[in-house]
Amino acid sequence: MPRSKQPSVRTRNSARPGISLKLLAEHLGLSQTAVSLVINRSPSAKSIPQHTQERVRAAARELNYRPNFMARSLRQQRSFTVGVIVPEISEGYAALVLTGIEDHLLEEGYFYLVVSHRHRAELIEEYPRLLQQRAVEGLIAVDTACPEGLGVPVVAVSGHREIEGVTNIVLNHALAAKLALEHLSHLGHTRFAFIKGQEFSSDTEVRWQAVHSAAQKLGLEINTSLISQLEGESSSPQLGYEATRKLLASKKPFTALFAFNDISAIGAIHALRESGRRVPEDVSVVGFDDIQSAAFQNPALTTVRQPLREMGVMAAETLLQRVNAPSNVPYPKEIAVDPQLIVRASTAPAP
Repeated sequence: MPRSKQPSVRTRNSARPGISLKLLAEHLGLSQTAVSLVINRSPSAKSIPQHTQERVRAAARELNYRPNFMARSLRQQRSFTVGVIVPEISEGYAALVLTGIEDHLLEEGYFYLVVSHRHRAELIEEYPRLLQQRAVEGLIAVDTACPEGLGVPVVAVSGHREIEGVTNIVLNHALAAKLALEHLSHLGHTRFAFIKGQEFSSDTEVRWQAVHSAAQKLGLEINTSLISQLEGESSSPQLGYEATRKLLASKKPFTALFAFNDISAIGAIHALRESGRRVPEDVSVVGFDDIQSAAFQNPALTTVRQPLREMGVMAAETLLQRVNAPSNVPYPKEIAVDPQLIVRASTAPAP
């Protein structure tokens, strides 16, 4: 009996092999140098018209061209890789900063390695060394204390310590506190409650001093019985919920609550509602950061916006400028950015 013919199956392994840079350039009618600049996302590629860059990338996809990054690294004796250190990867502050870092590094043709230390002191100390062993050309530390004596350029987002070799990107916390308290004061609020950040956060003390200073200038009283602090390492609304329950347990009346961040403000609103208080009719709530979900809460959250993605872009851009500059060129010690008050439905005139 004749053997039946089996249907052919196209597998991933039988896909068309890639072509060389030379053949890709000949196909496009361009020089190998121009094609290489576009494929490797070199800063010099910015001089090449955008429509030409798009044509190069489209042809590379169509013809299955794969650049040899290992050869590029060996040829230039560089890794084109940076390290990023964050407390954790979750919704909120670090994730939005990472978005900006990633966008700029991809645009410039760099890879990055990201590690999260979960606030463990031994990891905060160990990770910079481990990343340098993997040949990173620089480091970005997000809400993380930087060790001294690192051998590569470092940019710290929310860094508040002046360390040799580190550029600090910091928010104008004085303006942030002023915007939030002025808004609540103009709404007629005089009895304030506050949720401070965790002790390990690099922003906690700086922001709290800014709140104190802004309250004094506005003639507002801070009742120590109405100050609660986030406890725990997770980035969860549960921490804000528990901090607010402590405020409510004090039995001290308040009509406005300024939370350390949006995540804790979301937890605070849940605790207030659970206690029978309406937001914003009974208590107005202001958050901090303007995370992506802040506008979609019920009620939509009034918050002090940090330009987190832009701060990430700024960190990556500053680091690459330092990486590619001669070692004797001066570098910026600090770059300050301004916040913005975003008024939504979680604040209203005092009852």
